[in-house]
Amino acid sequence: MVPPIKSQEIKVFKSLKKLDTYLYVDKSQNFEELPIALRDSFGQYELVLEMVLSAERKLARADTNQVLSDIALKGFYLQLPPTIDELSNE
Repeated sequence: MVPPIKSQEIKVFKSLKKLDTYLYVDKSQNFEELPIALRDSFGQYELVLEMVLSAERKLARADTNQVLSDIALKGFYLQLPPTIDELSNE
């Protein structure tokens, strides 16, 4: 089990292929180093943000602790578009 991460420098990529789909990775991670199936599915992208993500920071559509945990465990966090149920609960 990976201990909780307090903060991390990250990059956020936006998929140009899939609407409202974002990929969070460690700042040192290159897109080309991610699993090929993920890269193919994600498609063309643009870098939209570089920041220090801390556990105290709120994200609009993702749980910060889950993002940090997934980056530590898998090397990335994939944020998919909200479901109809999620949109109706806003």
